[in-house]
Amino acid sequence: MSVVRSISGTIAYTSTKPERLGATRGREYFRIDVHRDGGRTIAAHGEIDDAPAVVRDVNLRVGADRRPLDCFVRICVGGEFTGSAWFRFDDGLAECEALTAAEGRFSQRMAIEGHLPAFGNHAMINDGFLLGLYDLSQGPGVQVTRGLLLSSPDHRGATGPMLFGVDLAIEYVGPERIAVGAGTFDALHFRMVDVPGLPLEHPPYDLWCTSDGDYVLLKAAVGGYMQTAYQLAACERSGETA
Repeated sequence: MSVVRSISGTIAYTSTKPERLGATRGREYFRIDVHRDGGRTIAAHGEIDDAPAVVRDVNLRVGADRRPLDCFVRICVGGEFTGSAWFRFDDGLAECEALTAAEGRFSQRMAIEGHLPAFGNHAMINDGFLLGLYDLSQGPGVQVTRGLLLSSPDHRGATGPMLFGVDLAIEYVGPERIAVGAGTFDALHFRMVDVPGLPLEHPPYDLWCTSDGDYVLLKAAVGGYMQTAYQLAACERSGETA
């Protein structure tokens, strides 16, 4: 699986709470490797400083059809090991081999319909990649993808990791031209308007990603009780052009 091009960068996490407006609350370092066969590896190291602090490392491999093949997730919360897991996805089957502080060593095997459409591992760069589920040929509107899996139902991804099933409703707002720390980009504006299956309703969530087919997250804003913002602070591309 030779790499033909790569995208790497940093996403800044900030607060939008009135008493902390613009304050740094974390960061994410990511790398996307595009392989010659059309598949991708999406890796990220994320840090949330707000107590209890979360440190997460993820590595997701997807095929040329953008569907997930396998993923590794490791999380620490409050400076303590919380869990690590390896996930594998095949036609009709999702598997997880995990060790967590709460549950100990365990295995999961879950029957699914066909091949898993997407896997949410709570990295912000992966949230941008999930926006590719929306069929842009249909124009603005709302589309629902059913039968996704997450590594955690927690909004910060601070539990597990283990398999958890949800659906995802994405609204496409339209194209925009936006400026972020990494520069000015032609962007696509989306909203995740509903995540049926979560134990707690997700707050309003707007996202902007690149319009070049890579769906690199440019900016995001979460309302409700979270009141957080995310922005691409730096980005570098290398290798062949798409």
